[in-house]
Amino acid sequence: MLALRGSLRRLSQALVHQVCSSFTTGHRQQEGTLYEFCTYYLKPANVEEFLYNFKKNVHLRTAHSELVGYWTVGFGGRINTVFHIWKYDNFAHRAAVYKALAKDEDWQEQFLIPNLPLIDKQESEITYLVPWCKIGTPPKEGVYELATFLMKPGGPALWGEAFQRAVNAHADQGYIKLIGVFHAEYGLLNRVHVLWWCENADARAAGRRQAHEDPRVVSAVRESVNYLDVQQNMFLIPWSFSPLK
Repeated sequence: MLALRGSLRRLSQALVHQVCSSFTTGHRQQEGTLYEFCTYYLKPANVEEFLYNFKKNVHLRTAHSELVGYWTVGFGGRINTVFHIWKYDNFAHRAAVYKALAKDEDWQEQFLIPNLPLIDKQESEITYLVPWCKIGTPPKEGVYELATFLMKPGGPALWGEAFQRAVNAHADQGYIKLIGVFHAEYGLLNRVHVLWWCENADARAAGRRQAHEDPRVVSAVRESVNYLDVQQNMFLIPWSFSPLK
């Protein structure tokens, strides 16, 4: 009997470890693929000039690494802000890209050096896709919402399942499309970003009103907020050269 109890206990511990591991690492972190969130706060008088210069020279930058999306902030955050996401195979890949950019005379002379005076402040955050999510494809051109959640300490092993149910409950409504769920690795820890696509801001507003009346959404969100400290969102407008439009 004691041997049986010991075996059951070890089996239970193994299952718990497997569940926790699926939320804390997953195959994407094991493979090393990471996403860098870059935010540039521009001087108000220089926004159009900065964006025009990047559009003209974007091919110089994308020759080194993959651009996932490029947006300006419409509302919900500091205006005159540019937000973009870059994909890297691993940290060594990112380091090699930045080393190559430092030696790329065309990039330095045509974009970086002339445009540095236009930037007021910039931030970088390293994230991973959560294991149960992959980058989605929008059905057509639209707008985006970046919802950011600061969760209680403990990581996805604590809140991952509840958070996944809340995200999927909204996605199942059909008024928005899930593009990606990203967990911060470097930056403000215990932070999760959910990137959504919608046709326009009015469609998103109408859909959320319906979602708030759906008992399945309400139940999932109530469970998830037990692990939530702070949340915020931004309305993002994609630029013509953004792969995600």
